[in-house]
Parts: sequence; structure tokens; C-alpha cells
Amino acid sequence: MNQATIVGIDIGTTKVCTLIGEIIRGDEVRIMGTGIVPSAGIRKGVVVNVKEATTAISKSVHLAEKSSSYQVGSAYVSLAGGHIDSLNGHGTIAINTGREGIQSNDINRALETAKAIDLPHNREILHVIPRNFTVDGHDGIQDPIGMHANRLEVEAHIVTGATSSINNLVKCVQNAQLNVDALVLEPLASSESVLTSMERQMGVILADIGGGTTDIAIFIEGSIWHTTVLETGGQQITNDIAVGLHAPFDVAESIKLKYGHAIPSEIDPYESIEVDIFGEHGRQKIPRQFITQIIQARTEEIFELILREVKRTGYDGLLTAGIVVCGGTANLTGIKKIGENIMNMPIRIGIPQGLRGVIDKLDDPAYATSVGLLEWGKHHEPHVPVQRQQSNSLKLPNWLRIFLPG
Repeated sequence: MNQATIVGIDIGTTKVCTLIGEIIRGDEVRIMGTGIVPSAGIRKGVVVNVKEATTAISKSVHLAEKSSSYQVGSAYVSLAGGHIDSLNGHGTIAINTGREGIQSNDINRALETAKAIDLPHNREILHVIPRNFTVDGHDGIQDPIGMHANRLEVEAHIVTGATSSINNLVKCVQNAQLNVDALVLEPLASSESVLTSMERQMGVILADIGGGTTDIAIFIEGSIWHTTVLETGGQQITNDIAVGLHAPFDVAESIKLKYGHAIPSEIDPYESIEVDIFGEHGRQKIPRQFITQIIQARTEEIFELILREVKRTGYDGLLTAGIVVCGGTANLTGIKKIGENIMNMPIRIGIPQGLRGVIDKLDDPAYATSVGLLEWGKHHEPHVPVQRQQSNSLKLPNWLRIFLPG
């Protein structure tokens, strides 16, 4: 392979999606291969069975390799789970810019001071992302490269995670004979594929409602200001349906996908569907409106949790662009209206943009993270995957990147 190639693996609660992309014409990504399989060994974004998760990853990668004729050696890997936390740090350095002005190594040094925070021994830093810079007292600067100054300050967004959860995910990927280029928080990856620059600038919430988690990122003035992961998602809706109908989980999931709707008033009260339930009565007719009422209650709860988190940050008055919803649950009919009623702000369903190549099925909010991983890799460190190394030893990669402006 002569062209730069990027691989992304989205390891979610409901699916594992591997995408192989080529960088063309300098900054465009053409998707060359896809591998989508049901997830296993993952619950609410966290590994609960290493063997099952490893098998699912291996199957997904194999399908992507088969469809592209490329062999994958390393990948950008998505990360979620309730163990994720974030904070904003501040760093200051004195500099001697000389004739060239501030350089990238000066920004690196400033970010190093920003991430010098006390962390418990069981947590580690995943991302350090600059929000804005202050140069000799002049704040609000997005890119200080080349500026002359004696003092450089940086506000940085710092994402941390539980070491055990991180190591378990890395182990699964490495057991599948792959190296990890970087772990990328899911809402940060999703934002790369569904948000516009105007939305980031005006203030926007990204809510990636997946199967096991709802991943939130808040962007203001073009920068990331807050990230968090809520342990609720589409599987909770399915579980509520299963409990309400006394039906198996897979039957409830099928009902949700085929008949799911979040607004009972839009459903004919006389419409019913046949459902296989537990017990000796077997197959029964259930009013569809009853199912919709169950879905509405959980969907409202998800948006109420999102709203509570946004208000907790204090940024709720700065989000002119409203909220962009992606993830598989974004396909639920009526979710946009429910969200607008709860959040009292405009809502848009986020679908991956600018897709090229083998894009069958990918123009769907469920694949925002998968496509976003390729965009993330393109911006931060495009590379060519190497041949697989047959090794089962756990070697933790240096996935932390200091993200420079530009």
C-alpha cells in the first residue's frame, strides 16, 4: 500500500464496526472496507468478557480485511463507559520566542503543565485538548503559532478513564493481533463526522445515544468544553419493552426496530401487533400504543438526564446551535420531537457526512463514531497499517496525544 491508510474500530455495546480508509487528494478519506458484526462481551461500553469481546473484534476486522484486500495491523479504537470523567486544566509557561515566534514545542510544554494534575492511582489521562490560549494577557486565541510573546497560557480539556477498563479494552484488541494507535472517546470521534464548524462555534451538544451508553460532548467557540458518558441507552428501552410485555429480549428488540415510536398520540389506538411472550399463552396481540408509551417514558428519561448534565455544567445558556443526536437510537421515530420538548432547544439528527468509497449502510447515525474514527485519525496522525504481529503479550501503547491547533 503506497497511500496512507487509517483503520477505525468502534467497539460498542450492540455492534463492532471496523472501517478501513485511504487518504486521497491530501485530506479526503475513501472507505475501502467495512466489517460489522454483533458485539459480545461488552456491557454499557465496558469489557465484561475478554474472550467474547476479542472474538467479536477479530470477526469484524476479518470482514473488513476481506472486503478491502488490506491487512490490518493497527487501529484507532473507540472508548466509552461510565468510568469516563473530564475536567478543564490550566497551564502557563514563560517563553523566549526569538524571531520565529511561538512554536509547537512551546504549546506542548504549556499543555504538559496543564495536565499536571493529581489523579488516583487507578485512573489515567486519555486526551489533553487545548480549548484556547492567552498570549501576554490577550485571551481567546485559537492558534498562537508564530506569535511573539513572553508568556503563554492554555486552557485544556482533559479526559480521564479507569485504568482497569482501559487495559481490558486494549487487551481485547491486542488479543486480536492488533496494535492500538490511540483510544478515542466516542463522542469526540462522532463529532468529527456529524458536527459542522458553525455548530461548534455557536455552541452545541453532541449526544451519541448508543446501545449501552449516552455519550455527551459540549462544544463552544469551536472548542470542546465538556465530555461525559451516561450509563443508559437504547438497550434500556428494549429491556423496558421486554419487561412490559413479558417477552424475550430479542423479541423486544425486534419490536422496537420494526414498530418503535416515541409519541403515543401519533399511533392509531386500535392498531395492535402480535408478540411472542413468555408463558403458556404464547403469541398474543398487544396494542402498539402501549409499546409506544413504554418507549416514550424511557426516551424522555434519557433526554432529562442529558438536560440535567448540561445544566450541571452551567453552559446551558451558551448552546445556540442546540443538540445533535446520533447513535443507533437516533433512528427511533419521534425521538427528535421528544428531545425538543424536553431540552427546549433545536435538535438535528446527526448523519455522517462526506462519505466516499464503500459506504453501504454507513449514512446512518448509528455509524457516526465509526466514520468519525477515520476523520480523527486523519487529523491527528494518519499512518499505514503494518503486518500483524503474532504476539499475545499485553503491551500497553502510548495512546495519549497532545492535540495541537491547526
